[in-house]
Amino acid sequence: MNSPASELDALFESAPAASKRFDPAAFAHLPPPVQGYLRGAIAPGTPLASAVRLRMHGSLRLKRWRRFVAEEVLVQGRGMIWRAKVRMGLFGVRGFDRFVDGVGAMQWKLGGVVSVVRADGPDVTRSAAGRFAAESIWLPSVFCDERVTWRADNGVVHARLPTDGEVQDLALSLSRGCLQQVSLKRWGNPDDGAFGSFDFGAQVEQQARFGGYTIPARVRVGWHLGSPGFDEGQFFHATIDEATFR
Repeated sequence: MNSPASELDALFESAPAASKRFDPAAFAHLPPPVQGYLRGAIAPGTPLASAVRLRMHGSLRLKRWRRFVAEEVLVQGRGMIWRAKVRMGLFGVRGFDRFVDGVGAMQWKLGGVVSVVRADGPDVTRSAAGRFAAESIWLPSVFCDERVTWRADNGVVHARLPTDGEVQDLALSLSRGCLQQVSLKRWGNPDDGAFGSFDFGAQVEQQARFGGYTIPARVRVGWHLGSPGFDEGQFFHATIDEATFR
């Protein structure tokens, strides 16, 4: 069996090289807020990437906040793998979350040896598909796909994004073309109850430019976004240190 690191490499290398470049004129038919977002996120002439590889650090809430370092690959049309090391006890926890080719799974081991979390199945897959859709904000070229449909509503644009046979409705809150927040209904069990569809998303605290792309560089992510429950629902704070597009 391949290691998580080699699987992450293989996923990134499976992405086809960009064959088109971003031309703002090609999107002049879209609502003005959408045009503003795309122009702010992708510089004219930038190759429209089908994948991004991220290096990040931050804090993950596992009863209490714990620091992590991680690497992630997202590939349009295939999925994502997030591989991390979390500081916990003497040895720390290492593992991955993934959603690749329509299948979701997670596996975490104490010291890289003793299994502490292992999960898969339909609920995990459906939840991972929602995460993959939300994290498309780190690969803005996804939104240039002609299969994405848009509508604008009072400063919020909705992108209907095909993901593994389903359509995810992402709400992008913008300010002068800059992304402030992404939200959607995501399948999960945030309060350790029955699985269901719950408000989920990320608040963008800072953006940064990597190559021709401007993406969220510091985010706060969690359940119950848009309600007082978000304070408790937050479980992931991350800062992007590096982004490589393919």
